[in-house]
Amino acid sequence: MTRRLNFAAFAVLCAALPVPQALAETAVATATFKCQSGKSIGAMFYANSVDLKLSDERSLKVPQAVSASGARYADKDETFVFWNEGDTALSEGKGGKETYSCCAVAK
Repeated sequence: MTRRLNFAAFAVLCAALPVPQALAETAVATATFKCQSGKSIGAMFYANSVDLKLSDERSLKVPQAVSASGARYADKDETFVFWNEGDTALSEGKGGKETYSCCAVAK
């Protein structure tokens, strides 16, 4: 006796399978920025987001946002914004106050 799975059952089974590593998001660049006051930012850049590791022990995944110049990443309510242009970066907190300033790629 042959059993057939209907499409809905097949979709449920497929959704439960782990995503192959090849389909996972791939980093396009990484950088470590040294900032003013001894702070640092580790950044792993993806096509539409950035993973950040801040020297204050926070880890954030921030989606890319609209920018006229450079790359801008911001959380939904814009209480955290990360800017990157070339070898420089900075981050801003609530109200646009710079929290990590004068950051440059560590060489």
